[in-house]
Amino acid sequence: MLINVSEGDEYRTAVVEDKVLEELYIERIKAERLVGDIYLGKVETVEPSIQAAFVDIGSEKSGFLHGSDVRPDVHDIPPKQTPPQKSRKNDNPEIRSLLKKGDNVLVQVTREGIDKKGPSLTTYISLPGKYLVIMPGLSHYGVSRKIQDEDARRRLKSMLSKLDLPKKAGFIIRTAGLGRTKRDLERDLRYLRRLWDAIAKRLDSVNPPALVYQESDLIIRCMRDLFTPDTDEIIIDSEEVCKRVREFLGVVSPSYQNRVKLYRAKAPLFTKFHIEEAVQRVYDRKVPLPSGGSIVLEQTEALVAIDVNSGKYTEGNDAETTAYRTNLEAAPEIARQLRLRDLGGVIVMDFIDMKYEKHRRSVEKELLNAMKRDRARTRMLKTSQFGIIQMTRQRMRTSVARAAMATCPLCKGTGQVRNFESIMIDLMRNIRLNISNKDINSIECTVHPDVALRVLNEKRQTLRDMEKRWDKKIDIKTNSNVDFQEFQLFGITDKKKIQL
Repeated sequence: MLINVSEGDEYRTAVVEDKVLEELYIERIKAERLVGDIYLGKVETVEPSIQAAFVDIGSEKSGFLHGSDVRPDVHDIPPKQTPPQKSRKNDNPEIRSLLKKGDNVLVQVTREGIDKKGPSLTTYISLPGKYLVIMPGLSHYGVSRKIQDEDARRRLKSMLSKLDLPKKAGFIIRTAGLGRTKRDLERDLRYLRRLWDAIAKRLDSVNPPALVYQESDLIIRCMRDLFTPDTDEIIIDSEEVCKRVREFLGVVSPSYQNRVKLYRAKAPLFTKFHIEEAVQRVYDRKVPLPSGGSIVLEQTEALVAIDVNSGKYTEGNDAETTAYRTNLEAAPEIARQLRLRDLGGVIVMDFIDMKYEKHRRSVEKELLNAMKRDRARTRMLKTSQFGIIQMTRQRMRTSVARAAMATCPLCKGTGQVRNFESIMIDLMRNIRLNISNKDINSIECTVHPDVALRVLNEKRQTLRDMEKRWDKKIDIKTNSNVDFQEFQLFGITDKKKIQL
């Protein structure tokens, strides 16, 4: 695990296996981050039409609280009793029977706001430790679904039942708890109980909207969620952060403190381990595959489209073999890119068409196995008759690209701009439309210098013909500050200059 903070403005954590970048987390130090934070909020509006409420949590945008995320005992702050177990989402009561405008409600942010949308909220509070998750007010006890070995699950459940657990809280053993001792779990339990007691105490001294618990920064979250006994080294290029990490491990896993090492070399940390180039490629639209094929990723607000191309791959004896081998190579790379870029929502993957059912099942299995290491919740469907695999992936934070990139002012995020011919045709059409107006004495056009050059070279005679026909002057002016794709058209009348 490599932790880079030497620049001072952002944290970068990379997990490298066999010299390959497998996981990447980037966080700007000054950026607002809300996921995991707990607020005492105030209900602004209740919308029965969408079974949701909008809650003021003190941030710029109101939080979105869906009815399915509202506890039956929502007005117990903090939760003092165990709510009735919900059977199905369709059995949820009307949100108007649970909340009304002006109510105080304890909520936790589950997903960052995107574009104009506010953050998503829930009243089902959960606090993760290193090995356990505490859920105040619930009665559920369980083991992470990612631990699939039945013997291990039974052992962990038995260990959990022997702990001195509080009656008004549920617990789940995290994946990191696999192979841990009862003593490790007890240490984590004490930490979580102290944390929740501190939150409950703070609630008595704040008025809504108010922050009552702030999630740890990226460094501590990564140590809590990513560090496992399989991690050989934690290399950090900041003495201060190195000390913090050692202190954190001293609390949760003292025996692993010696794996934390301070990086002192002059070369930047990521450059030294040859992963800086891989980090920069995370922003690329196209990702090459070793054999010559490629995958192309396009992200919209709620959907990610991924296209698999064979490119220069020609080793197969026929089209089916080429498609199958390219798809097999693309599947694990797609899973890796989803992790690295933190892409979520609905994901549609267009693999190269394959005729044989066994090949389709094999590619599905390869993708499913590659997704197992993903910490986000995922759900995948089988290949459709069009060769498309659909998947949903839990989206909690803004993707890496959205956090680091701004929408292009020229193309407005489409990736394309109008060509010269299109701009000229549009300009000439507007001139012709307005020059016939009897109230206008002359036309003035302000365009980008490059556009003006093309217009005056290619449309000079046309402009002269229009001037002669209507006995009006057409004046082409340049302004480098005008958008390349846009133009400003003015009409000069007897009294004033008007924009057309």
